[in-house]
Amino acid sequence: MCEVAAQRSRPILAIVVPCYNEAPLIVDTARKLVEILEELSSHGEIDNQSFIYFVDDGSQDETWLKICHLHQMNPQKIKGLKLARNFGSQSAILAGILSVRERAHCAITIDADLQQDERAIPLFLKSYKRGAEIVFGVRCDRSADSFWKKSTALIFYKCMKAMGVRIIENHADYRLISRKVIDSLAEFREYNLFLRGIFADLGFKTETVYFKAGRRQIGETKFSFKKMASLALNGITSFSVMPLRLISILGAGIFIFSCVMSIWILFKALFGKVVPGWASTLIPIYILGGLQIMLLGILGEYIGRIYKEVKARPRFIKDIELF
Repeated sequence: MCEVAAQRSRPILAIVVPCYNEAPLIVDTARKLVEILEELSSHGEIDNQSFIYFVDDGSQDETWLKICHLHQMNPQKIKGLKLARNFGSQSAILAGILSVRERAHCAITIDADLQQDERAIPLFLKSYKRGAEIVFGVRCDRSADSFWKKSTALIFYKCMKAMGVRIIENHADYRLISRKVIDSLAEFREYNLFLRGIFADLGFKTETVYFKAGRRQIGETKFSFKKMASLALNGITSFSVMPLRLISILGAGIFIFSCVMSIWILFKALFGKVVPGWASTLIPIYILGGLQIMLLGILGEYIGRIYKEVKARPRFIKDIELF
């Protein structure tokens, strides 16, 4: 019990930083995070064995070379992992978290561009020391985002909540998790990862830290619209069956409508004049044909994910590790 209390009061902290083609800013990011670790360590907030763990997600530039150089300059504070190829941000974060599982008492994940305010890290630690197993970093201001990004983010969170998914609004992948949570996360075997939904669904004691996001100072974001759409689709299909239920509801509605129309057509045929025409034939074909294709597409998304899950392929492959 005393050992657990000691770990809470002065934990070994791992800061996991996923990177993809971030060579222009990686040195500055490392400098800022090392300064925070040294400050926290000097005040007795964390153990002096705390470290930064960069995860190179198959970068095509000099990101890994710079991580290696940073490790040589400061091997105690800066560690690194290179993945064999680009697996995506969620898999890179998972690789980093699981790699520090036995080496740290808690871990914080943060983007390499530090738009997520790194100065909020002491607040995460305060929540952890109060007993929180998961501390969510939530944006309190999205003024740094473009109108398009703010609008799509709002739509995304509203849709997820409408479909019954537990999710923290305006929370990305800036969070602190304890070793207990990491051990639980290791039990999940999904190929299509949506960590925001997984952490919100675990049920451990949580707290929230609010921070103001800044603007990216160097380079451009690597999180394209295509990647954001893919992440949103993973979130919906991984945590909600609402689209499938909508298919059932829509199908029932079409069946009722067809019955009503059939009765009306039969009545007209028996008691009125029926003028044959191509419109009355083609319009229902087009409507029902398009509807069927759309519904089959939704089913196909789920079947495709089931296909990937049953193959049980690795979610990431380690190439080189610096520790």
